Amino acid sequence: MPEGPEIRRAADRIQKALAGRRLQSVFFAFDVLRPWCERLRGEAVAAVDTVGKHMLIRFDDGTRIYSHNQLYGRWFVRPRDQLPDTGRSLRLALHTRSHSALLYSASAIDVIPEEAISSDHRLAGLGPDPLHPDLRPARVRARLLDARYRRRALAGLLLDQGFFAGLGNYLRSEILYAAGVHPAHRPIDCSDNQLTALAQAILYLPRRSYRTGGITNDPALVRRLRQRGIPREALRFKVFGRAGEACYQCGVSIQRSTVGGRRAYHCPVCQPDCNV
Repeated sequence: MPEGPEIRRAADRIQKALAGRRLQSVFFAFDVLRPWCERLRGEAVAAVDTVGKHMLIRFDDGTRIYSHNQLYGRWFVRPRDQLPDTGRSLRLALHTRSHSALLYSASAIDVIPEEAISSDHRLAGLGPDPLHPDLRPARVRARLLDARYRRRALAGLLLDQGFFAGLGNYLRSEILYAAGVHPAHRPIDCSDNQLTALAQAILYLPRRSYRTGGITNDPALVRRLRQRGIPREALRFKVFGRAGEACYQCGVSIQRSTVGGRRAYHCPVCQPDCNV
């Protein structure tokens, strides 16, 4: 599933192509939304906003098209009427005179009038977005120690969109590794240094992934790996997807586990379980 950085990058592409331009035609695959096709035709796109994994295409009158890519959804931005060569099902299409923004395979699509935004249940319960430029480590640290969260295992907590919006499976493993924290630990189990490291990693790793197009690994290490001919997919992460491979820090094999039905990765030396 795309995480917050991927959705924000898709939003940037859509905004670049559509913002300030009026829609000449709109397509929704779902019958319940088709009355909006004519109502939105001729409206100008004001901005493309994101909150975590949720995207909101905002129009001048305050109406938003809501979407969540879920597991398989994918946005394409193309010159007008140049559809991508894909076997996916088209679910939403927005056409200006010069460009098309096309969402395939997702089913979480809606139109939200301006007066309903503040009460929309999909958005009302979301936590802060680490990509928001005003979010600082002190606020993240305070949230980690909040009574609602401090006794929850971090491997599960970091996937809770009410805790922080936009974190997902790869960011969970990378954040915990960067902080030197075992996935089973709770915020209340962490030292001051670990809490500080967690607060910093919750911010800088999603922001790094956004800047790099999905690479959370240290830039200097990435350069060295590229010089050795390592392909992009193999150098993106410190631990995620690297089960059985050597930890870059200590050389011990990265371990894979299943937490909450989803795969997680950690280094048993750099992230020791103090309860064992």
